[in-house]
Amino acid sequence: MVLLQSPVQTAVRMLYPPQCISCRAETDSDFELCKTCWENTEFISGTVCDACGTPLPGESGDTKTLCDSCICERPLWDRGRAALKYGGTARKMILALKYGDRSDLCVSMARWMTAAAGDLIQSDTIIVPVPLHRFRFFRRRYNQAALLAARIAGMLDRRFEPNILHRCRATPIQDGLGREERINNVKQAFEIKPKKSEILKKANILIVDDVMTTGATLSACTDACLTSGAETVNVLVLARVAHND
Repeated sequence: MVLLQSPVQTAVRMLYPPQCISCRAETDSDFELCKTCWENTEFISGTVCDACGTPLPGESGDTKTLCDSCICERPLWDRGRAALKYGGTARKMILALKYGDRSDLCVSMARWMTAAAGDLIQSDTIIVPVPLHRFRFFRRRYNQAALLAARIAGMLDRRFEPNILHRCRATPIQDGLGREERINNVKQAFEIKPKKSEILKKANILIVDDVMTTGATLSACTDACLTSGAETVNVLVLARVAHND
C-alpha cells in the first residue's frame, strides 16, 4: 500500500527538506548522512575484538577474536561492541551531541548502535547508561549516554534503568590522560544506589556510553555492577578509539 503525503506534509517538505545530520546538506530522507559525510564516517564492520569492539584485520566469522590489548589484560566486562571508529564525522557528531545540544543526533546514533550490538542483546538484558556526576549534569543539562540508552531500550523493547549507577565522586575529564591516569581518575567513582541493588542480582546488564578510549570508565562501572551481583556485564558504545590511533 502506498501512503500519500497530505498537502500540508508536502508543503512542509518543500519548505524544510531533509538535511544531513552532520553538515546540513540536503538528503533524501530525515536523520541520515549525506554522501560526503557518510564517506568520512568509519562504521565498524568485519572482524572486531569480542571484548572491546576495536576493528581487527580480516573478515568476520564465527570465531570470537581478541585484540592484543585484551589478550594481555582482559576487561572486567564480558563482551563489547562499537558502531563507529572515533574520528572524522563521527567525532564531529559526538562533540555536537555532548556540547552542542544536538539530542536529535540520538535518532541515528541509537540505530547504528543497535545494529552493532547484535547478539549482546538477550531477552532479559537491562540497559544501563554511564552516569554523569550531578555537577556536570547541571552544567550540561542532560546525559548523552542516557539519551542513547533510552532510545536503544525503546527500539529493542528492553528494560531501561537510568538510575542504577551513581557517580559518587566528581572527576576531571578524561581527555588528555594516559591509561593509568584514566584508571586512577575513575577509581571508585561509581556505586550502585541501594534501592536499586536488588535489580542487579543475577542480571544481564548492558552498559551504554558514547565513546570508549581505554575502557577505564566502563571498567569502573562494570566493577560496581559485578560487585552488586550482576551475572554478566556487556558494553556498547557509539564510537571506539582504535588502539593504533
